[in-house]
Amino acid sequence: MSRGLAGYGRLIETVAAEAELLAASAEGQRPDRQVPACPGLNLGETARHVGSTYRMVAAWVREGRQPVGWQQDPAHGQTLSDYVRAGVEPLVDALSEREADDPCETWWPAERTCGFWARRLAHESTVHRMDVQSAAGLPLDPVPDDVAEDGVDEVLTLWLGHRLDVLGVRGTREGTVAVRTGRRVWIARTGPEPATSWQASPEEAESADGDVTGPPIRVYRWLWGRIPDREVEMTGDHDAIAQLWALLRLATK
Repeated sequence: MSRGLAGYGRLIETVAAEAELLAASAEGQRPDRQVPACPGLNLGETARHVGSTYRMVAAWVREGRQPVGWQQDPAHGQTLSDYVRAGVEPLVDALSEREADDPCETWWPAERTCGFWARRLAHESTVHRMDVQSAAGLPLDPVPDDVAEDGVDEVLTLWLGHRLDVLGVRGTREGTVAVRTGRRVWIARTGPEPATSWQASPEEAESADGDVTGPPIRVYRWLWGRIPDREVEMTGDHDAIAQLWALLRLATK
């Protein structure tokens, strides 16, 4: 699904907008301020990582393959905010010059297109923008429902359904969890076999062992481990839900 649920153009716009919010939120802040939901991660490292990732992916898109090297740190005298801004513009340009289905090497064998990178960087930018704002003690800017729903789909398909398998990590017991938000519902299955997820009908989801429901932004942030369980509604098998959450922490760290 190279365009994502939100659409290719929308995702590129999200990269640009979220990068600017992240850069603006980092201005004048102490780099050592900690991200509350991510022990060991601070504001400066988060902004540096995002700026580096923009440069890496821009090179990947231009060259069609993984780059050998790129600027991984701010230049001498360059602020973190300027480093982020200078990195995102070439990335947005590179993606905008191409179509979602244009071939490009990626780290997901199932999706080797420019669309993969637009989606991945939209959510990389959004999640880490919220991290920077949390670390800075700033109010969190909202995430539009369509972007948050797309992010729910991405974390369940890419991170749970692929990344976890690459790591060779499994659950201890089979369990299914219905994840409901906005206009959609997914079923996530974890256990001794490779984890998987799919969009389901409300009727199919009734058979799931556990159920997680909430507004798109809350479900999105919960799946990324940024908010506690009390911020979403949980019913049914709490052990199945806890296993899903724990496996996602391994997949997305």
